[in-house]
Amino acid sequence: MKRILLSTVITALFTLAGPARAQVETFSIDPEHSFANWEIRHVAALTSGTFHDVKGKIQLDTANLAKSSIEATISVYSLNSSHRRRDIHILTEEYLGARDYPEMKFVSTGMQPVNAERGTLTGMLTLHGVTKPVTLNYQILGLGNDPWGGMRAGFKATTRILRSDFGISKHLPSGPVGNEVDITLLIEGIKLGPDGQPWNAKKAEAEKSKVISYPMPGQPAPQVVPAQPAVTATQPAAQPAPAAPAATPAEPEKKESLEDQLKKKLKGLF
Repeated sequence: MKRILLSTVITALFTLAGPARAQVETFSIDPEHSFANWEIRHVAALTSGTFHDVKGKIQLDTANLAKSSIEATISVYSLNSSHRRRDIHILTEEYLGARDYPEMKFVSTGMQPVNAERGTLTGMLTLHGVTKPVTLNYQILGLGNDPWGGMRAGFKATTRILRSDFGISKHLPSGPVGNEVDITLLIEGIKLGPDGQPWNAKKAEAEKSKVISYPMPGQPAPQVVPAQPAVTATQPAAQPAPAAPAATPAEPEKKESLEDQLKKKLKGLF
């Protein structure tokens, strides 16, 4: 029931809010509301933290989720484990080597939906100068209008990697720091319009409501007759001017074609 409901919501939202017959929607990852959280073994417990500077784009194919894609870049310097001294240690050459590798990047290579909200996502992860294939379990959390007239989508993805696969081998194989790293991506995307800017419902509705009126073929333009001055009792009526000599009949004025009228209309609009 939940899967059917989410599928219906996705279809309805993009049918009502998206461009006509649109299938692929682009979302920009909001770095202020997106996080790459991690957990790693420390002695007998777990230590956790996050990277809060996540940027990138998501191409969501609403007609065929398998054709969707994501590209994300994470700043290594946005690390926060709630312990500044530990953060500095992790950023050194013993672990992440942030000075030489200031970013990590993920580029998807495939998406295999299981249902309307869940599936697996494969891609290439570049970390510490090493690029390796990874598989994530993803979940579409939902889509909805935000308070500013835009639309947002929420995503969650989880995976587990071995830090040794990426050349980070300090304290391995036996030491206080584990090898397995559990990663949870919490992503909030902002829908973009065709111009690459955040989509806005009010702006889209205004554009949709614009009506261009075209002249009907063969419809003559209204004739404007200048007003004649009134004749007062103290002012005698003007005598008619002598008739001018008959001129050679002029060629009939060429009627403006419908194409010319349309060109004028469009020139005035743009």
